[in-house]
Amino acid sequence: QVQLVESGGGLVQPGGSLRLSCAASGLIFRVDTMGWYRQAPGKQRELVATMTSGGSIDSTDIVKGRFTISRDNAKNTVYLQMNSLKPEDTAVYYCYARTNNYGIYGTFWGQGTQVTVSS
Repeated sequence: QVQLVESGGGLVQPGGSLRLSCAASGLIFRVDTMGWYRQAPGKQRELVATMTSGGSIDSTDIVKGRFTISRDNAKNTVYLQMNSLKPEDTAVYYCYARTNNYGIYGTFWGQGTQVTVSS
């Protein structure tokens, strides 16, 4: 099992910035991918960005150029720096981790952190 604890959400004005953090604990030696998804009211959960332990990044075009994912493998923590925030970025942001146990994959989710972009 992997436990994920997120922090850093909140209320910010349009054009502002926030930094989300997610710390993993538990069977962290099996975690290969960590990242972020988000879910806005009435919408499906969608990919924001993920990063493998080797540094490969997958992200949605919606946030490219504004959001940056980074990872500190020594601290088992993944970050999401969000700049130039827009009202449409308002959502619950979920930390995500995928484990790889000799080819058997598992997925884990954090409890979510609310990001609200509003004036």
